[in-house]
Amino acid sequence: MIKAFSLEGRAALVTGSSQGIGYAMANGLHEAGARVVCHGLTARPVDFPAWASYLSCDLSPPEAPAQLVQHAFEAEPGLDTLICNAGSFFDLPFLEMTRERWDKTVNLNMASAFFAAQAFARRLVAEKRGGSIVITSSTNGFQAELDSAAYDASKGALVMLTKSLAVSLADHGIRVNGVAPGLIKTPLTAGLHHSSDCGMVQHYEKKILLQRLGTPEDVAGAAVFLCSSAASYITGETIIIDGGLTTGQIGRR
Repeated sequence: MIKAFSLEGRAALVTGSSQGIGYAMANGLHEAGARVVCHGLTARPVDFPAWASYLSCDLSPPEAPAQLVQHAFEAEPGLDTLICNAGSFFDLPFLEMTRERWDKTVNLNMASAFFAAQAFARRLVAEKRGGSIVITSSTNGFQAELDSAAYDASKGALVMLTKSLAVSLADHGIRVNGVAPGLIKTPLTAGLHHSSDCGMVQHYEKKILLQRLGTPEDVAGAAVFLCSSAASYITGETIIIDGGLTTGQIGRR
């Protein structure tokens, strides 16, 4: 049964995988045996590992997601796995939020996932091949956070997008699932760890049932599982990976 967790012979594209959670997921897929195409906003870092192909582009323009998927298939014609992880945070407080920042949030966090998945699925359907898609949402897709209205909305949309695409693609043998990380130590949350309010991390550690902030590797295992044959009867689900942050109502004293 343990062989069901192997990704030998598989090929994957992971968007937003130059660092943080995306990189950890890409590395996890590699360790499980998959060939991996990584993606970042900027050119390939000089110290990026040799095992990965690497493509760079901004996924915000309308045509960019489909173009990235096309280039990924050129690098790996047997591509059968897609992780839509690219995203970021552009919010201001709600009363100060601009249309420009709203559009930037929606285009990167939600639209790029939709159209990358569409381009990927079109290729697999045309070739009559099955596959797997994993979409990175967030606990912000389930619980709101102050001054994060656009980010929260985009991540909530990804939870439903995961379900909707699972319905649309089931007959084609393409499973669609999601991961929803909580507080993970990444460049996006670096401000929290270096906050002048030294009690903030301790506050969250009391709220999180497992008493620590997560690491990118904590997310990678779930992503590898969802991409593998071990999850062959799972589709339309989003796994919350938050150490129990959203489970307990009050937390420890």
